[in-house]
Amino acid sequence: MFEAKVYQERRKLLKKQLKSGIVLLPANDECPMNYAANTYRYRQDSTFLYFFGLNIPGLVGIVDIDAGKDILFGDDIGIDDIIWMGHLPKMKDRARSVGVAQIAPLKDLEVYLKKALSGKRTIHFLPPYRPGIAARLESLLGLKPGQSRERASVDLIRAVVEQRSVKSPAEVAEIEKALAVTARMYDAAFRMTKPGRMESEIAGTMEGIALAADCAPAFPLIVTINGHILHNHYHGNKLKTGRLLVADSGAETAGGYSSDITRSIPVGGRFNPRQKDVYSIVLASQMAAIKAMKPGVSFKDVHLLAARTIASGLKDLGLMKGDVDEAVAQGAHALFFPHGLGHMLGLDVHDMENLGENHVGYNGTVERSRQFGLAYLRLARELRPGHVVTVEPGIYFIPDLVALWKKGKKAASFIDYARVDKFLDFGGARVEDDVLVTETGRRVLGKPIPKTIKDIEKASA
Repeated sequence: MFEAKVYQERRKLLKKQLKSGIVLLPANDECPMNYAANTYRYRQDSTFLYFFGLNIPGLVGIVDIDAGKDILFGDDIGIDDIIWMGHLPKMKDRARSVGVAQIAPLKDLEVYLKKALSGKRTIHFLPPYRPGIAARLESLLGLKPGQSRERASVDLIRAVVEQRSVKSPAEVAEIEKALAVTARMYDAAFRMTKPGRMESEIAGTMEGIALAADCAPAFPLIVTINGHILHNHYHGNKLKTGRLLVADSGAETAGGYSSDITRSIPVGGRFNPRQKDVYSIVLASQMAAIKAMKPGVSFKDVHLLAARTIASGLKDLGLMKGDVDEAVAQGAHALFFPHGLGHMLGLDVHDMENLGENHVGYNGTVERSRQFGLAYLRLARELRPGHVVTVEPGIYFIPDLVALWKKGKKAASFIDYARVDKFLDFGGARVEDDVLVTETGRRVLGKPIPKTIKDIEKASA
């Protein structure tokens, strides 16, 4: 948690942006795994956390713009909860810690909202992503089932995106705290990537390091020798010499801020010639992309620079051919690089994605492409100081995708399918860092985690 004045200033700015109405922000509820008392690890709604700072369920935050006040609805716990959970702070103390002067019991929320609705006041709320919250909003606001997403306030979405996109120095410090833990996770991964080990051993060790540091995994860990499966959460393979282990992981601090780092590690600690060739192209594309980042630059243009670097490198390997610029313009490179270059990072590992990717990454200045690969770019807008963005190019040999394109002779003037077929057992390679856009350029956040071939081999020894 930050100081109370941080949350007060955030809510003050929200009032200024929206000008009128009521902002309704419910906290997340506990989520049962298999019965009510056995729950998953609690994760607060990020926007509630941003404006009200309390990492507990059973609360609803109100920002009453017209009245110029904030209210926390919630209940103090009774003896039954104290027996199981221990003594917890009173509502008045919780509210004071985040600069809220007025509290009310949860049962009064319905009356409060009915009065607002009868007075034809605008109630702003965000699109719910949990079914329980959606049902609750619909009940409180008199909406039909399923209407809560379509009735969500676009004005509130835009205001939240505007605020949360620009990270304060305190927020950047939290992300770097998560990155310090992530660096330790990768120290272990480098040492453990040996023939005969199971992916699950490495994934479990990395997750354990996060938990031991009073953090949590920022997302389900990707630790796989089948790196061509982009979100591969299966950890049941045994490591073999000649394979690359793609590890995509991050830590989340107790305050909710995330890191997101990918490294590609040769099993046994040494890159073979083919791995060097492919990984060198990926690393060159990432470094070129990072170097190009600065205020006023479109992240779509940065993505396309990375794509041209990859296409050029693959042409040198004989896997692509023809004019590089034309190949990228027609999307031929997406056979090997079928995803976007990166996304915003903060309280969510894909920051604010629940509010709608187009609101976060496209803001009306650039339209989302319909071209395969480029259509998956989550962030295309102009970069601003305070943006924290992941930069994660990759090269993948996806047998099913290659077979589909080859059968349809897609981009045949730019791809040498006979040579590509020789790489179908490769898997994939990716490298990712978290980058802050500064007033004059950019800064890669956190302690450097080995990513050159030389440094990875040294860390894996």
